[in-house]
Amino acid sequence: MAKSFPGIPPEGLQFLSDLAANNDREWFAPRKTIFETKVKAPLLELIGELNAVLAKAAPDYVTDPAKSLYRIYRDTRFSKDKTPYKTHASALFWKQSLGKDTGAAMYLQIGPDGILVGGGIYMSEPDTLRAIREYAAENAVALRKILARPAIKSLFGEMSGESATRVPKGFDPAHPEVELLKRKQFLLFSTLDASIATTPKLYTELKSRFEAIAPFIEYLNVPVSGMKRIAEKRFFED
Repeated sequence: MAKSFPGIPPEGLQFLSDLAANNDREWFAPRKTIFETKVKAPLLELIGELNAVLAKAAPDYVTDPAKSLYRIYRDTRFSKDKTPYKTHASALFWKQSLGKDTGAAMYLQIGPDGILVGGGIYMSEPDTLRAIREYAAENAVALRKILARPAIKSLFGEMSGESATRVPKGFDPAHPEVELLKRKQFLLFSTLDASIATTPKLYTELKSRFEAIAPFIEYLNVPVSGMKRIAEKRFFED
């Protein structure tokens, strides 16, 4: 049962901590089995348990664990930092009808420095961001109601994320919801102490946050889903 998930093995969290101090292939290679058994396998199990939560709270966000879990290998092609491995384990839960890189999603990250859980819109294509801005500005009351829910307030606090310094081109500077129009990111995130990662409390804390954030994520995806339907309609009409 989901509530029996014991947490990440202490050896797994220690592996990630040691990796931070030995981030090279020579150290990782002979210890890859530790990563596979004490980090990757437990994370896949945890993702499966969280999928059971989403099956009730937000079915369209249930994600194949193997696709949800990010690779440990860093993409160093365009980075000055050439260390080959991430020192945390992370996973993404996206709306299946939209696709992994489209719209808002839920995110989980576990490492020796702490646990990060939440989601929203972090980076998006200009057309997608414009649609979300327009929708949020015209449906601000519904957004405020979601953000005012006790579970959101207690588990995440206030919505965060960057905003533009000026009103984006094409929008009215006098719009009553101008601050929403200026937003570049719509995020809710919570940080938890790394010490709970190796205990059953990990699942309990994540479960409550996934349940709480689901309506916020779905709200942000309403205009994105609308864009996809319009695009599909045009495709079949052409």
